[in-house]
This record gives sequence, C-alpha cells and structure tokens, in this order.
Amino acid sequence: MPSITDQTYLLESQYRDSSNLDARIAVHLRFSSNKTGWFRWYFDQLLQLPAAAQVLDIGCGPARLWCDQLARVSGTWKITLADLSPGMIDQARANLAAAGADNDPRFTFRTADAQALPFEDDTFDAVLANHMLYHVPDIPRALQEIRRVLRPAGRLYAAVNGDGHMAELHDLVAPFASSEALRPAPERRFGLENGAEQLARWFARVERRDYPDSLEVTEAEPLAAYALSTSGMLWMPDGEPSAEALTRHFDALLARDGVIHIAKSSGLFIAAKLPRPEDVDGEDVTLREIIADDKATPVQISIVT
Repeated sequence: MPSITDQTYLLESQYRDSSNLDARIAVHLRFSSNKTGWFRWYFDQLLQLPAAAQVLDIGCGPARLWCDQLARVSGTWKITLADLSPGMIDQARANLAAAGADNDPRFTFRTADAQALPFEDDTFDAVLANHMLYHVPDIPRALQEIRRVLRPAGRLYAAVNGDGHMAELHDLVAPFASSEALRPAPERRFGLENGAEQLARWFARVERRDYPDSLEVTEAEPLAAYALSTSGMLWMPDGEPSAEALTRHFDALLARDGVIHIAKSSGLFIAAKLPRPEDVDGEDVTLREIIADDKATPVQISIVT
C-alpha cells in the first residue's frame, strides 16, 4: 500500500493533477451538514491579516479556497500559491483564471517543497498549510522552514483532521479492502489531537479552532468516487474494485437507510511566531501552558470549539 509520505507516489499518482482531490472536495461541498461551508469558515480566520499582507499557501492544491472566496480577497494582499506538484500549480492557475482572476497581480505561483522553502527569511505575514503537513516526510523540518519565512508577527494557519474523521466510510468500504490494507490515518502523524504539541516546538502561541461538521450523503456515485480517490482506503493486491461495484454497494445502503451518515473531525491550528506582550507579562490566564522540549519559555496553547 502506498505511503502517505511517499513523494514519488504523491507526485506521480495521487496529486499528479487535481482529479483525486476534486472528487473528495465535491462530496464535502454537496453533502456537508454545516451550511457555513469550510472555505468561508476558514477564510473568516484570515480576516485579521494586515491590509497589505504577504501570504504563502504551501500545498495549495487546485486553489479551491481562493476561487471560492475570491470576492473577499483583499485587493492589496499578495498571495504566493505553492505546491510540490507542477500539475497542481497548473490547475490552480487555470481555476483562478476561470474564476475571474486571470493574470491577477495578487497571485503568483511556485513549485516548492515545504521542507526547503525557496523564500527569504521573514517574508510572509501568514503561511497556510491545509491538510498537507501529514504528507511531509520530515514534519519538524517543514515547521522550522515555515517559521523561518514568517515575519516576527506572522502566523501559521494549518488545517488538519482528527481521530475518527470519515471513520464510517472506512468501515463501509471494508468489504472491498484486503486484509493487508490499513486504515490510512494521516491524523496520527499530524492531527487535531497531536498537532499542538508538534507546533509548540517552533511557535510561541498555538490556538486550535474546531469546525463541527458531518456528511449526510444521499447519492452513491459521488461517494464511490471519493473512496476510489484515496491512497489506501481500498488498497488490494489485485487492484481497486470497480466504481460500479462500489456504487451498487452504496445504492443498497441508501435504499435501506435513505442516507449515509459520516462523521467528520476537522479544524485549524493558528500558530504565532512570537507571543503577544500580554502573554509574556502573564496576563492571559485563559491559556494552558505547555513547555516545549527544547525551549525554556512556556508555549501558550488554547482550544476553541
């Protein structure tokens, strides 16, 4: 079964282009119960950025966030969209053009590895790393690089999943997976439950914000496409099951139950490079102090649900 950190596999198969990711995004857009919408909720967290913010979106994928929220993007922001996959960069550029941002001076594009960012120190007011840090072979190195390119008052915005995310779907497709297939659990590398402690090594203050949501799926074919798009959910020595077989399986469940409920566990870490003065003075008593292994100063971590 391919590893979620196998860079060759990610570049040449899973993220060679945006088709696999698009299949998963489509399900979340159509069947999510939280009507705020992930992209709008996420963008709301960015509204605190400076008027002329320099933003790096590393692992930007097909730029769905920026296309969805284009009307809200400040005219004075400068946004660098970066991805390890040239195919994703091509799709990001095409998607923004289709959304009305062709040759938009706010956006530039770079192929880049999060473990060796091709940018100067203290360049960005914000770095976005959304549902991608668990793919990085050396997470501490990537976090060190992100901290390096952030300005002193800069912040990392890292979207992640938690334990149990989409667990029902894994259970539903179990009949189609071999005994060698392990449930892919990227959140075990970097997720809601363990991300704060990893960030605490490199950042002075970490806040976790949860996004309550679930899927209420009423169509079989999109869910089959989702399952087939993943890197390991349906891994079998003799190849993947057919889309038709999965669709029939989900159709039978829908005929019986009317809807397929799938719980989600997603959220966002906001990590500040430097602490606020009031934190240093000890005035912020609402935060839980965690001492990083290699730092003498306390790291402030808060959780917002």
